[in-house]
Amino acid sequence: MFKNSMFKNSNENVTAPVSEGKTYDVKIEDVAQKGDGIARVEGYVIFVPDTVAGEEVTVKITRVLPKYAFATVVE
Repeated sequence: MFKNSMFKNSNENVTAPVSEGKTYDVKIEDVAQKGDGIARVEGYVIFVPDTVAGEEVTVKITRVLPKYAFATVVE
């Protein structure tokens, strides 16, 4: 019924710009309520534990979800 209308699910064809297991150079932009650093790749949010705002790190993506991902810092 609403196949081509403005009510179409906007996330239907969205894919994350990151891939699980890959590494990315990011800047921690902010800190989330639970203390994880927040970085972005093409606007896509990545949560990185044990980081602080302003830090530039290389991260490895550990889990990718539709709206955000989790990563760890690579030494």
